[in-house]
Amino acid sequence: MELEATITERRRQTRNSIYRHLYESRDFCSKQSLARDLGLSLPTVYQNLTELMNAGLVRNSGEQRSTGGRRAMGLQIVPDARYAIGVSITETRLRFVAADLQLGEMAYRKVYHPPIAEMKDFGIFLAGELERFIDETHLDRSRMLGVGIALPAVIATDNSRITLAPTLHLRDITLQFLAKEIPYPTYIENDATSGGYAEWFLYWHRDMAYLLLETGVGGAVLVGDGQYHGVNRRSGEFGHMCVEPGGLPCKCGKRGCLEAYCSAWRISDDLGIPLSEFFAGVERHVPEYETMWHDLLRHLAIGVNNIRMVLDCDVVLGGFLTQYLPPYMPLLKEYVAAGNPFEPSADYLHLSVMRRHTVPLGVALHFIQEFIETI
Repeated sequence: MELEATITERRRQTRNSIYRHLYESRDFCSKQSLARDLGLSLPTVYQNLTELMNAGLVRNSGEQRSTGGRRAMGLQIVPDARYAIGVSITETRLRFVAADLQLGEMAYRKVYHPPIAEMKDFGIFLAGELERFIDETHLDRSRMLGVGIALPAVIATDNSRITLAPTLHLRDITLQFLAKEIPYPTYIENDATSGGYAEWFLYWHRDMAYLLLETGVGGAVLVGDGQYHGVNRRSGEFGHMCVEPGGLPCKCGKRGCLEAYCSAWRISDDLGIPLSEFFAGVERHVPEYETMWHDLLRHLAIGVNNIRMVLDCDVVLGGFLTQYLPPYMPLLKEYVAAGNPFEPSADYLHLSVMRRHTVPLGVALHFIQEFIETI
């Protein structure tokens, strides 16, 4: 029995290596190239591809290339053979995204909700909106891998509760209130960690710090093979580093936090206007708006430099606030470089490649990777 189990596992590993090669390859793949690249015999490749095709996970791409003799048929994975749902929770909104196996967006929906702290049955509300999303977008439940939930919160190391979520006005509350009504596998993660991991997984694959600029400010540290959580699972809480001692009050209860200066809620709370109206005013050189924006950029530069000094890696800016940043990146880099005694330029500062729905896609990625590992 032990020998049979060993042989079965070896076969699974071979099948998995073939699938992963197709999944990760950016080049043309054929049966012949798989055998060559993976050091496998053609009969072994044929057998495993037959299994993967019968399972609906791999198909012929229709592309053919000449190899000097017969034209080789290309192969590719079937992206929508399975999918995962990612849910991003903010102070007033739910964002649902269905992601295929290559993190392609299959469906999206945004829902507004009352403040979570004021809702008695938020879990029931969340589960109901999830089912509505699945029904209205005609998703096949039988192909769903699970539901990832991301929120701006510090989550306890045992994954049992939220220790602090300033923008949601929650503290020391069990995570059960989120997922107890959802009849699918669930995974709960910090929003910035989810967004940073998606960015790293798809585009960077090197050490980086991710700074999420949304309603609040969060972050993630991606090193080696992926996420670094820290001892207390608070790694990357850049939003609560002090950039102005005794400065503006933050929702965490302290003063001078990066979040108090560089978050979207600063703009909405101080001015009572939407972001689009604020940036239209900046472009028209409205003095009040320009003063706030330049103050935000200067404090953001301090935060970026702090991260660079500690981690000495690239810093990537993500979140919905970054959609307004491209015209101001030269100025921001100028501020950053002026505060760095070691580097004359800020070439290590980047805008995220993913501009849409990074957080829900990132938390859905948990189930996609889990599935790929078990093929």
